[in-house]
Amino acid sequence: MNKLATLLLAASAAFAGNAFAQTDAPYAPLTTDIQARTPYSAYVQDSRGVIARNPFGLCWRTGYWTPADAVPGCDAPICVAPEKLENGKCVAPPPPPPPPVVEAAPAPAPAPAPVPTSEKVSYSADAFFDFDKAVLKPAGKAALDDLSSKLGDMNLEVIIAVGHTDSIGTDAYNQKLSIRRAEAVKTYLKGKGVEENRIYTEGKGEKQPEADNKTSAGRAKNRRVEIEVVGTRTVNK
Repeated sequence: MNKLATLLLAASAAFAGNAFAQTDAPYAPLTTDIQARTPYSAYVQDSRGVIARNPFGLCWRTGYWTPADAVPGCDAPICVAPEKLENGKCVAPPPPPPPPVVEAAPAPAPAPAPVPTSEKVSYSADAFFDFDKAVLKPAGKAALDDLSSKLGDMNLEVIIAVGHTDSIGTDAYNQKLSIRRAEAVKTYLKGKGVEENRIYTEGKGEKQPEADNKTSAGRAKNRRVEIEVVGTRTVNK
């Protein structure tokens, strides 16, 4: 009888020790006669089929437990990446910040429209020709060279060369002399590369004086060649 009592006492102590160990480690698999009555359960259940809990309110997992068997209140939520567990809940990370707004470069300013240009230059005939002559002098050629060099950035439409004389001589003679002088200018500009159909010549003789022909100074002003250049030029405003 003493031996039988001793064996029963040992068995009771072993069962109590096993239960105490499960309390300290509630997530370790547990094999008891309670579990034996509920085979293949993910959690230890009592005789009523209710999940058993330890004094701390936690559940005991069995060896059959998988993450798919997790029960709210028994296990912490299982978060799926990139979610993270925060305060007992799965929280998704904040969305990435939107990409910075790249401002479009301003459209380039349109090219300025060509501005119509008209330039009129009056040259003394004494600088272009000898008295009563229609042959260009070196000074006259230099003046026309300077004029033609300024035509490179212009869309040339026409060059108008008009010859004038003083009142010495007959009207008919002075008219022909003024035309010959205008034609001499045209011939020289053609040699500088200006198209012939862009040069218009005219003689006014003594009909359009600028000063009084009664004085030598006035007659010198009236002996002149007026050259007008008409075209368009792009002007940057």
